[in-house]
Amino acid sequence: MQQYIDFANEHMEKTINYLKSELSKVKTGRAQTSMLDNVLIEAYGNNTPLNQVSLLTTPDAHQILIKPFDPNLLEPIEKGILKSNLGFNPINDGENIRINIPPLTEETRKEVAKNVKAIGEETKVKIRNVRRDSLDKAKKDELTKDELKGLENKIQEVTNKYNKLIDQIVKEKEDEVMKI
Repeated sequence: MQQYIDFANEHMEKTINYLKSELSKVKTGRAQTSMLDNVLIEAYGNNTPLNQVSLLTTPDAHQILIKPFDPNLLEPIEKGILKSNLGFNPINDGENIRINIPPLTEETRKEVAKNVKAIGEETKVKIRNVRRDSLDKAKKDELTKDELKGLENKIQEVTNKYNKLIDQIVKEKEDEVMKI
């Protein structure tokens, strides 16, 4: 029976990591290098992730500084950022590229908080799917009704634990978004 609980724990933990990854991409009005994780640059004949051709830093809360390893990549980096449709306007100073992150308006903050909740709900659905998959695996094996009922209770406890964790992570992100 422990194997089903381990299966549920493992997959639910992966789902939590997915949630954290998705929330790290959410604009909060603060500069975060993770906002550029999905930006690809045309470099050396290949599409390369931005963080593999440059150093990304945040000198202050409202700016991302991009220092390319090769100065010839300034223009492709600029184009890649513009193509990514993130709404950023890169500023090329000849050596580095700066991206200013404008503060969010109150209306935008509320919209972003709503999106954070939606990501949280989507993650809870994934958690419920893992619970269902775990129980389906157990039902295929020949467990007694009592064993199956005990397993259902234990997997539900695991599910509840991860749902509370999701609520906590989403609440922290909402608070971060709503903070001015």
